[in-house]
Amino acid sequence: MGVNVETISPGDGKTFPKAGDVVDMHYIGTLQSNGNKFDSSRDRGQPFRTKIGVGQVIRGWDEGVPQLSLGQKANLICSPDYAYGPRGFPPSTCTNY
Repeated sequence: MGVNVETISPGDGKTFPKAGDVVDMHYIGTLQSNGNKFDSSRDRGQPFRTKIGVGQVIRGWDEGVPQLSLGQKANLICSPDYAYGPRGFPPSTCTNY
């Protein structure tokens, strides 16, 4: 269990965020079981901004995003314990971003 990073297109391969860095990113959150979208920064028309690696977002992002270099596009596949766990929607569901 955890987070699996599947690259869609590579980034610069040199610039990686570290814990405490503020990152701006677009995402589309879907349920792995049926592909239903539950959230999207693109639908809101602006990137999501957060400090990474300090517990402000789900564990899958805190551990997955630092593996992405600047400009990289990837699918983060998060097991329930790295996403929303038993309080999820539905509970204990894998999510994709």
